Amino acid sequence: MRPEHEIKLRVRYEETDTMQVVYYAKYFVWFEVGRMELFRNLGLEYRRWEERGLRIPVVEAKATYHASAKFDDEILVKTRIAKVGNTSLRFENEVYRLPGKTLLCDGYTIHVLVNSRGKPVEFPREIAKKLSPS
Repeated sequence: MRPEHEIKLRVRYEETDTMQVVYYAKYFVWFEVGRMELFRNLGLEYRRWEERGLRIPVVEAKATYHASAKFDDEILVKTRIAKVGNTSLRFENEVYRLPGKTLLCDGYTIHVLVNSRGKPVEFPREIAKKLSPS
């Protein structure tokens, strides 16, 4: 089974637009929150990657919107690692409104591991082991 993580958040006022619904780009921020918490849960704090001169920029992102979230809604962000390549990583996300677990958005991001010069590099063995299923 691929690593996954869930985190509950509360929609902040600043995340809404003039129609009082969550601005579409904020879902990508929540995707990032999910990624960072998944890494932390796996013992792979992103800060440590940066200390080693590694980064994982987004090279592709997609979101499909199904329903709206509004200020003060409680949401659940589910994040899972869908695919690990030699130099790339694909995360899949789902965002639900609680308590009824209404699907608001699903999508994915694809990242490439790069060194401090921005060149793709293979995942170090210890990182790849934690990202891949047992």
